[in-house]
Amino acid sequence: METTAAVQLSKHFSKLDYKALPEASRAAVKRLLLDYLGVAIAGSQTESGRIAREFARLQGGKPETTLFGDTARVPMTLGSFANAICSHSIELDDIDVLALFHFSPPVFSAALAAAERQGANGKQLLTALAAGCEMMERVSKAANNSLRNRAYHTTPTCGVFGATVAAAKLLKLTPAKLASALGLAGAQASGLMEMYGPSMQKRFNPGPAARNGVTAALIAQLGFTGADTIFEGERGFLRAFTDQSNALELTKDLDQPYRLDIEFKPHSCARPIHNGIDCALAIRAQEKLNLDNIVAIDIARHPDWAHYHLNKTPQTYHEAQVSLPYSVAVAFKEGQALLAQYTDRKLKDPLLNRLMNLTNISVDATLPRGVSCRMTVTLKDGRTLVSQVDYPKGSIENPMSDAEIRAKFDSLAVPVIGAARAAKLAALVANIEKCPDVGALMRLTAKPATKKTVTKKKSAKKK
Repeated sequence: METTAAVQLSKHFSKLDYKALPEASRAAVKRLLLDYLGVAIAGSQTESGRIAREFARLQGGKPETTLFGDTARVPMTLGSFANAICSHSIELDDIDVLALFHFSPPVFSAALAAAERQGANGKQLLTALAAGCEMMERVSKAANNSLRNRAYHTTPTCGVFGATVAAAKLLKLTPAKLASALGLAGAQASGLMEMYGPSMQKRFNPGPAARNGVTAALIAQLGFTGADTIFEGERGFLRAFTDQSNALELTKDLDQPYRLDIEFKPHSCARPIHNGIDCALAIRAQEKLNLDNIVAIDIARHPDWAHYHLNKTPQTYHEAQVSLPYSVAVAFKEGQALLAQYTDRKLKDPLLNRLMNLTNISVDATLPRGVSCRMTVTLKDGRTLVSQVDYPKGSIENPMSDAEIRAKFDSLAVPVIGAARAAKLAALVANIEKCPDVGALMRLTAKPATKKTVTKKKSAKKK
């Protein structure tokens, strides 16, 4: 009988160690770790992040892992769940090259929770992160674009497998138990694209993926067995979630070093929107525009993403972050699209609403990439200004520098945990290979105790 994909993958990931990681993968994962921590810490202070943290605290249980931007420690299943939601709450998390999914919310949230519980060191963490990202991308390559086009959200549906592998590496599962864990992960795969409204729905999706991955690894460790036919089986993941798939992508070149291509976000919105923002910023830089002179903003998009992010009347900042017309309008007006540009108050701005209404989106199959965007701005005097962006800022071809990643981290982490703690955290990430206990890193992500809290503790000791 032919060996199943889950069995092959389990053997591959079980033997993967730090020495086997390509230097490029080590560097990519370290950059993403710093980026993830900044995004998650800032996300912990949003309303969706606050509720997720409160939910985790209220469940009680053994204090195994740290909640970002908090003072509480919770069981690792709950910690991975809440931290994943936090990391997806401000639309600044990483992205793959096709803009189909985010690596870090499910994978990094699960891995850090498991690493803290296990007392893992930095090399073990980096290995688990790289393995989880590879697993997640392999599933996406096997299932997409069909999975996405059937209205499944790739981040959680594929991310649960990445989270499982990452947690399993840190729990030191045997190949047989890892194969079972992958089967159990598939039993929990879920996540729909019905999330582009005023609600917090999109922020929620990575939470179950991280938690379910940790759960699959934990219960498999105890001996619970799962179906190793989970991917290519008659009723398996690929049959259930896709109309067209390529199971060979799951195990392609398993004997070769895996190249991780991770892209980063400079703008606080859905990644396929970034090309449009970059077009607006490029046009804005061409000349000093009087925005009142704009009479039309025509945006041509590739068919892959042309029918997404079309909302011209967002009612909440959640909707604005997945609205191309809003994001382009605010970029034209303010010259950036960061957290400060996405607020409920700005949605009432007359100029932004005028620019949104002037936006027309069309389909152009000749554009070279799925996220490609060509913008034509027509002015009152008849002139047109044109910009086309195929590779947005933060992409592999147009990368953010280490200094830009660090500046992004500081802008997000410092307001929550303070400059001193943020600097220590960044320094620890930079030398994570030498970290003897990941718990030291996680403790730096907690919100510092207030003076009032400290005073109470001292008073209690005196009594």
